[in-house]
Amino acid sequence: MSALPVLSGRQLVKALGRLGYAVDRQRGSHIILRQGRAPFRRLVVPDHAEIAKGTLRAVLREAGITVDELRRIL
Repeated sequence: MSALPVLSGRQLVKALGRLGYAVDRQRGSHIILRQGRAPFRRLVVPDHAEIAKGTLRAVLREAGITVDELRRIL
């Protein structure tokens, strides 16, 4: 298992954008992303300077990607 990269919320949103996710809306410090093609997943990414490791793992799990895949798109 690869070590998790240290990312801000904006960096994670940009990386997920390369996978087909687009910003749907933002409420406070939470950015809601929507996948442009099926299965049309929705992800919630906190707009923090540094995302906690557990939160990052949860977002990756919901997106259906691994840490290695995230590293490749960064």
